[in-house]
Amino acid sequence: MPSTSRRLTRERRTVQAMIRLYCRDHHKTTGKLCPDCDSLWDYVQRRLDRCVFGEKKPTCAKCPVHCYAPDPRAQIKVVMRYAGPRMLARHPLLALGHIMHGWQDTPPVPQRKS
Repeated sequence: MPSTSRRLTRERRTVQAMIRLYCRDHHKTTGKLCPDCDSLWDYVQRRLDRCVFGEKKPTCAKCPVHCYAPDPRAQIKVVMRYAGPRMLARHPLLALGHIMHGWQDTPPVPQRKS
């Protein structure tokens, strides 16, 4: 079930903005995402929906649980490396929110229920 916490809502908006920025600049799209970036966005949403941390999700860079499969993980790294530095100019509030959230302590990994 998708979480509607403010934290995860902002996380979704931030990642979506990064993917849109990357897709527009690399795949020359306008308005819609290309099929590859759209598929990545769908994957990101599913991962956020299933995050073991829920509302206490740390930034991906600080997360001790690597929940992405190898191929999408490599894709999102490329997207974030490109879009991350450009986010301050294009989406300053999302970028600052993400940066400030990265300063928070990483919560312990939740224990699975038997």
